[in-house]
Amino acid sequence: MYSTAFRMLQQADKAEDAVQEAFIKAFVMLNSYRGESAFGSWLKRIVINEALMILRKEKSLISLDLISYEAIDDDLQEMWDFQEEEVKIVLNALGKLPEKYRVILNLSLIEGYDNEEICQILNVTNQNCRTMLSRAKKILRETIIQLKNERK
Repeated sequence: MYSTAFRMLQQADKAEDAVQEAFIKAFVMLNSYRGESAFGSWLKRIVINEALMILRKEKSLISLDLISYEAIDDDLQEMWDFQEEEVKIVLNALGKLPEKYRVILNLSLIEGYDNEEICQILNVTNQNCRTMLSRAKKILRETIIQLKNERK
């Protein structure tokens, strides 16, 4: 849950706050859990909503440059099938994206939500979701190419 919040908020203290608030809300709303999905999925949705609320409150663009590569969980590093340098480039590129694109890519590519779920989470239309996701992927590709060229 922390990793999910951290990828969206990109700051450890804010991720901790989001997770703490999510667990409090989950405990208070435990009677509303209907068992339609796995408990972990239900809880993750609450964590994502808390992270989104923090982003909305602050309306800030947080750069991934503020964190070091070493701050990411070891488990997450093992999931990547890239060399360390490529991971740094991808993470830096994600951090350079505007907030709305970074959030939608995290929800889609990292968290694995489908478009319908993302529409519900972000409260956008299906067309808007597809457009934002397409633009986010395009900008991410362009940013990765730019960062790779800068490192040469």
